[in-house]
Amino acid sequence: MSDNTALLPVLAEHVRAVNAFDTDAIVATFAGDAFVNDVHREFRGAAAIRRWVARELVGDKVTLEVTEVVDHYGDQIVRARYDGQYDKTNLPDELIMTNYFTVCDGMITSLIIVHNQPAS
Repeated sequence: MSDNTALLPVLAEHVRAVNAFDTDAIVATFAGDAFVNDVHREFRGAAAIRRWVARELVGDKVTLEVTEVVDHYGDQIVRARYDGQYDKTNLPDELIMTNYFTVCDGMITSLIIVHNQPAS
C-alpha cells in the first residue's frame, strides 16, 4: 500500500480530460462495460457513462485538483478537490471527494465517487 500523488497513466489522463471538459477523452478512459456510481446513482456501460460525463462533468464544468493518491491492494483511491458550476447547496466551501477506481488492462472498469465525512 503506497500513499502519494502519482496517478496511474489512465487516471492522469482521466483527470486531464475532466479538467479540459473533453467528453470523448473522458469516456475513452473507461472500459466499454465499466460502471460509475456517483451520488448513489449507477451508470453502467459506455452510453450511460457518456451521458453522465456530458451532463454532470462537462456540463457542470467540473474540475479536479488531486490532493492524495493511495494504491490499496491494486485499487486506486484518489482524493480530489472538486469545483465547478454544479449545485453547491449544503456542500462545504472546499469539497473533497474520494474516488475509488478499479483499473484493469489500462482502463477504468469502475469508479465510485463518495463525499466522505471525517470519522469520529
